[in-house]
Amino acid sequence: MANTDPQPSPPFRRTFVRLLGFLRPYKWSLVASVVLAIGSQAAGLALPALTGYAIDNALPDQDERLLQLIVGLIALAGLVKALMLVGRRLIAGRQALGVEFDLRNALYSRLLRLSWSFYDRHQTGQLMSRATVDLQGVRFFLGYGLIFFGQHILTVVAASAILFFYNWQLALIPFAITPLLVAIAYRYSRASHPILKDVQQRMADMTTVAEENIVGVNVVKAFAQEEREERKFAARSEEVFTRSLDATRQRAFYVPVLSFLPLLAQAAVLLVGGRLVVNGDLELGAFIAFNIYVLMLIMPLRMLGMWIGTAQRAVASGERIFEILDEPEEIADRPDARPLPPGDGRLVFDGVTFGYDPERPVLHGIDVAIEPGSTVALIGHTGSGKTTLTALVPRFYDVQEGAVLLDGADVRDVRLEDLRRAIAIVSQDPFLFSTTVRENIAFGVPGATDEEVERAARMAQAHDFVSALPEGYDTVIGERGITLSGGQRQRLAIARAILVDPRVLVLDDATASVDATTEAQIRLGLREAMRGRTTLIVAHRLSTISLADEIVVLDHGRVAVRGPAEELAETSPVYREIVEHGLVEARVMTEREEATA
Repeated sequence: MANTDPQPSPPFRRTFVRLLGFLRPYKWSLVASVVLAIGSQAAGLALPALTGYAIDNALPDQDERLLQLIVGLIALAGLVKALMLVGRRLIAGRQALGVEFDLRNALYSRLLRLSWSFYDRHQTGQLMSRATVDLQGVRFFLGYGLIFFGQHILTVVAASAILFFYNWQLALIPFAITPLLVAIAYRYSRASHPILKDVQQRMADMTTVAEENIVGVNVVKAFAQEEREERKFAARSEEVFTRSLDATRQRAFYVPVLSFLPLLAQAAVLLVGGRLVVNGDLELGAFIAFNIYVLMLIMPLRMLGMWIGTAQRAVASGERIFEILDEPEEIADRPDARPLPPGDGRLVFDGVTFGYDPERPVLHGIDVAIEPGSTVALIGHTGSGKTTLTALVPRFYDVQEGAVLLDGADVRDVRLEDLRRAIAIVSQDPFLFSTTVRENIAFGVPGATDEEVERAARMAQAHDFVSALPEGYDTVIGERGITLSGGQRQRLAIARAILVDPRVLVLDDATASVDATTEAQIRLGLREAMRGRTTLIVAHRLSTISLADEIVVLDHGRVAVRGPAEELAETSPVYREIVEHGLVEARVMTEREEATA
């Protein structure tokens, strides 16, 4: 048997109450479900009494009219019970789906608003597991389990009252085991919750491995690592199996015990009650009805373990969901946030210090002013802080010291929506949605006209290849744009940025992963995108750096030197190294082209 003495999770009661809060919008349907449940149970409770009355009164006196009346009442009670059950299930089903709908939307809304640092710490598979497996567990409990549990409690109370009405001495027998049942159920509750929560966590780990291998299937196949990844998934799956087996062992011990004790009470009732009937102290019909009520009382008690397990699983899932819902928005509008003031895109980094870990800064005291309409290239060795610096502009992260100013306003003081609408980013590996080309280009401006979309595509040098697609701008591209080449994805991303018409354009190694021919086409699109707006370029290629008016060289998170290319060629060893690398790269490409020719 698994260890049965773990400590309960401290937030169990709080989580349970918070889960009940999701039923607040459905309070009237909940009331209707309760009323129908009470009605159906009342009709069901009438059946044993009518049966016992018929045995004790209609049959001994051979009163056919009374028997017909009782049979009619039994049929009517059965019909009422059936109709109320149908109504309750329909209402409870809608309520369950409504709770799931609200939870899913709340979770998704929260995920969209959480900052980049949250996603730096969490894996996609973990988040998907909470949005699916955990959500289903909560939905089932709030939509069905809670009503069923309440219905069984009602049955226990009502059946108990009726048993005492029939024969209070005999009714004491089943209640003699109640304290023991409650004690065992409480112990089961304490023992099962941490294990069930761990099962949910390990299922999330397994989902993470599956998600990573599906998304990265090309890499897995390219390196022939199918067997290793299969073993990794099997190991995660085995962890789920092992912990689930621990939970099963608990159920295998507690649930039979919770089921067996009521049966002992039933046997004792048969023994004692049977003697009362034999001795003439209890009528046969009343004894039969009494036993039926005992069965109605025992059934909920036998299912007590199952309902505890369902509640524990739901609370364990709820804790994992609330971990996301309670995650603070590290990057959010301040209470006094104001609109972004008008301007031409003057960008200033004023003494900026930042680190993903505050104890280990990546940037140290960056002071750079970029005038409206100018283009500045950020260069430096890997890890020098180029991409990190650009991530501070749209406030994906907040600086620890100093400030980032756009048109004179600290980006922390303006509304995020205004700020991010004023900035467009084209990254090295742009993300495209599995929808039409038109919708991908118009993602930042959903109301854009066809003419505006096509104009942006022409400026980005994308119109020709889009027109050649099977459905043109209405062609649905694959997930993450997998059906397009790298250069085509880049040009669509540039068109998307052009359509937004931002004040500031950030190009993060936008040509790093394409060949020289494609790069030349992309550069034409970039020149159009950069025209008249402030542009930050993170680049390693000399050809891309040549688009800049000025160059800032970063070295270990500090500005090493700044100036035009001609000046840096004389004064900056880092810049000269990049130039020399670019010339070598260009020479190798020329030799390959000559060899091919």
